[in-house]
Amino acid sequence: MAKITPCLWFDGKAEEAAAFYVTLLPDSHVDKITRSPADSPSGPAGMVLTVDFTVAGQPFQGLNGGPDFTFNEAISFVIVCEDQAEVDRLWDTLSADGGEPGPCGWIKDRFGMSWQIAPRQLNELLDDPDRERARRAMEAMLKMGKIEIDELQRAADGEATAGGSGA
Repeated sequence: MAKITPCLWFDGKAEEAAAFYVTLLPDSHVDKITRSPADSPSGPAGMVLTVDFTVAGQPFQGLNGGPDFTFNEAISFVIVCEDQAEVDRLWDTLSADGGEPGPCGWIKDRFGMSWQIAPRQLNELLDDPDRERARRAMEAMLKMGKIEIDELQRAADGEATAGGSGA
């Protein structure tokens, strides 16, 4: 068991969210579902209280804590992608069924959790020792919704781009 496990507060959708999140990346699975042994402010005895799950080897716990707290962008997850196909797949999956695409690779899923879908090449370009290349890459990224690796690379190289794909 991990020493620290992030606990995500849901309003009755912890099991649904965990089942969705484990489809995103390899080495992901639902580990355990715990039902409430007694009535609580969140619901009756027998309801799903917590769901322990793993995403890409990282353990999480989903808690059906009720409506008192919701997610905001102060906590988010970054997925570093190897190629455009992975960026596209994750972007499409997270934006489905009520997800909200945002700027600069950010997207909020249907449960309200914020993610940044970031190709590995983005960090490489932003860390480029040629600060002018890094600046051009940053400026291009700031105009994008979903990050387009080819456009980012062209911008870093000083070539004209179409400004990203938007949301």
